Amino acid sequence: MAHNAHDSRPGAPHAAQRWLVAGIGLVLAAYVVCAAYGVPQRVTRLVAQGAHLAHEAAAHEPSHAVLEPPPYWMIAPFAGLLGAIAVLPLVPRASHWWESNLHRLYVAGALGAVTVGYYLFVHQGPVQGHWPVPRVLEPASHGPNLRLASAVLADALLAEYIPFIVLLFTLYTISGGIRIEGDLPAHPAANLLFLAGGSVAASLIGTTGAAMVLIRPLLETNRERKHVAHTVIFFIFIVCNCGGCLLPLGDPPLFLGYLLGVPFLWTLQLWPEWLVVNGALLALYYAVDRWWFYPHEAPRDLARDEAEIRRLRFAGLWPNGLLLLGVVSSVGLLDPTKPLPGTQWHPWVYLREAVQLGLVALSLVLGDAAIRQRNGFTYHAILEVAALFLGIFVCMQPPLQILRIEGPGLGLHTAAHFFWATGSLSSVLDNAPTYVVFFETARSLGSSGSGRRARTAAARRQPGGGFHGRHDLHRQRAELHGPGHRRKSRRTHAELFRLPILQRCHPAALVRAGGVVVPIGGRGGGRTTP
Repeated sequence: MAHNAHDSRPGAPHAAQRWLVAGIGLVLAAYVVCAAYGVPQRVTRLVAQGAHLAHEAAAHEPSHAVLEPPPYWMIAPFAGLLGAIAVLPLVPRASHWWESNLHRLYVAGALGAVTVGYYLFVHQGPVQGHWPVPRVLEPASHGPNLRLASAVLADALLAEYIPFIVLLFTLYTISGGIRIEGDLPAHPAANLLFLAGGSVAASLIGTTGAAMVLIRPLLETNRERKHVAHTVIFFIFIVCNCGGCLLPLGDPPLFLGYLLGVPFLWTLQLWPEWLVVNGALLALYYAVDRWWFYPHEAPRDLARDEAEIRRLRFAGLWPNGLLLLGVVSSVGLLDPTKPLPGTQWHPWVYLREAVQLGLVALSLVLGDAAIRQRNGFTYHAILEVAALFLGIFVCMQPPLQILRIEGPGLGLHTAAHFFWATGSLSSVLDNAPTYVVFFETARSLGSSGSGRRARTAAARRQPGGGFHGRHDLHRQRAELHGPGHRRKSRRTHAELFRLPILQRCHPAALVRAGGVVVPIGGRGGGRTTP
């Protein structure tokens, strides 16, 4: 399965593209049929009702008297999956086995099955479900607890995983059809412009899209220089992380917050923090590059850099640039919990995702396939994210239910508590589940903290707020290395960068270095050749 994603046979990418477009067409046709029978409309009414009930409940102190949290040992599948993501790529005998997305799916599926099995056969207390409406479910008097397990799966997959992975897939695929190529003089100011532009683009088209579009011209521009490791690290800091905090589609954790009720434009009020953080990182980068690394370059390399210049060329902006604007509009307008602006109509459930898949199909049909081939575009990285997050979303349900009930007893009561706790936990966990975990913890505090909760949940995105999430190393594979990294990354880093560290070390080392500065979980990926 993993190898098919990298098939280099002539015509193989085109065949895969045709199959994908056909698959999207079948999904959209099935959605139209369901809509003709009124299925999404009925579910939308329930979701809208549930959002109203949740809003009313947020104004009162929650009561957990009837609920029974899972035992603490049920955190083990969640911790085990994140531990596997962090450790297995570093174990020589296991790293090659772990490279297969199918094997990742085995691990994620097995630990997810343990979680579902617990609710089916072991859990004996009531469980609160949240999708499509908040409700308390009692365990079965005899036999498997099918209602409890289905409620847990609905919360994990239908409410969060499907919107999450469809958005990532959409941004990944559409941005993979855009190419910027050229070789500018690798002056500190030129690199600074790349990083500054990426910090703005990250909030508009997501850190995934911005990094995939900008990493190639940055690599080409710096290929004559020897001292460029710091440029890659700051690219991770700024473009893959801190730049994406102004809109929910800037980075997946913010999109999860949007799914949990944070208003679409709420994060725009973080622009002062965004400006200070990215401004400080850009200033620091310019200082170390201008007065330390650039002067230490060999004169012959600088001369070659000045001689070998190609102007930047943009390809694939039509239709993909417009399609990315469509993705932004779909996220901002097609929320089933809120009426379409200026109307009383609630967009149907999964209409947003259907539109996004339609935009992917348009990108594949109308875009230039040759651009994707030159980009070395494959679906391996997004399949990796899909496999691992399938398990993460299921396995984190017991910790979330524990926090909803026992969150007030954790001693987290102020913005500073959440600021440091989220940052610390993100140093060993993925930032997406960390965001959700602490969002639920804040929500459990009741009305006394309602004015602070959304702010502290999003404040984790700022640099003092913590470290890179470990699993985000795998999502960052799609950003930093770009499509086709599995096939080309060894050549790219060895020849263009001449960076032995990128050949010998797990890029976790880079993200770990970034972790002391950046709060927003990065996506560094596996080894140079995953």
